[in-house]
Amino acid sequence: MSKVSLTGIKVLTARDLDNLKAATEVEISAGTILTPSAKDVVQAKQLRICRAAGASSCPAASPASASVPSASPEATRVFNSAEAHEIKKEIIRNARKLWDRQYVDGNGGNISYRIAPGMVICTPTLLSKADVTEDDLCMVDLEGNQIEGTQKRTSEVFLHLEIYKAVPEAKAVIHAHPPHATAYALVGKVPPTCVIPEHEVFVGQVAYTEYDTPGTQQFAETVLPYVKTHNTILLGNHGVVCWADTVTHAEWYQEIVDTYCRTLMLAAQLGAPITRIPADKAKQLLTVKKRLGLPDARFDLQECQLCDAPEDPGGITACPGSCGCSGASDSSAEVDALVKMVTDEVMKVLKLA
Repeated sequence: MSKVSLTGIKVLTARDLDNLKAATEVEISAGTILTPSAKDVVQAKQLRICRAAGASSCPAASPASASVPSASPEATRVFNSAEAHEIKKEIIRNARKLWDRQYVDGNGGNISYRIAPGMVICTPTLLSKADVTEDDLCMVDLEGNQIEGTQKRTSEVFLHLEIYKAVPEAKAVIHAHPPHATAYALVGKVPPTCVIPEHEVFVGQVAYTEYDTPGTQQFAETVLPYVKTHNTILLGNHGVVCWADTVTHAEWYQEIVDTYCRTLMLAAQLGAPITRIPADKAKQLLTVKKRLGLPDARFDLQECQLCDAPEDPGGITACPGSCGCSGASDSSAEVDALVKMVTDEVMKVLKLA
């Protein structure tokens, strides 16, 4: 048995354990915290974890499986309840839709639903959304520990859990790779606002996060600055995550944002500026959105701020001046006139010199 001491680490991560090639036993400090992903590695490698009582003592290690809570009678009851049965059917139905629309490939994408305050039903890892069945679904607590199910839960469940912790209204989360929206994520851009009414109401302003390694806690936390005011987020170099009150609605938002991005790409090929929804009309759409209880970071903005194309990361140029802000127009004719006026003034100064 090869033992390694990591007593100087306060928070033990999967990365720390992945670097241990031949170790079978790991000594950690009494107060060291194991992240959920670290617990996964402990199980996968069948490591023995022991906590040091002093500077050099190490009590007998317990099996790795002991670090993962076993299912409680309440968890078993919830997981097998009639409500859970209906939720599982809805998850499977939407998993098929994601596959049919080519929003996922291979074993990609994941779906979850918060059925109780500390219980989340989710799809398993390494299984195509075209093949997953109700019997394959799992249940985890809010720390990512699997408490029900025979298949191993998705490694990206931590992304879902961070959303549930940050947004009490979130009941369902879907992460997928719809190609047109993911294309935006690949180039670090978000689509402009105030173009299509349905997108404005159900999705609206889209956020973007920088890339981090999928399945890690760091990756999960990238959405935290945006998730309370956005229900749809582009994940840099990765895909899209949406949250909603139901699994079906979260899948709708995946469809809406991908169709929106596809439509913008098609319109950009026509060689003419995209017409924007006027600011006063956009304000009316936000009123509808607020009445539906959907989030939007623009609720407290003035009308002339609602339709500005994003600057960083930038969106498709789409007539940002057409939303009604005084002096904001940049049509070709006005730009040409401005250039001519400045040129004339410069020439006058040169002649005087």
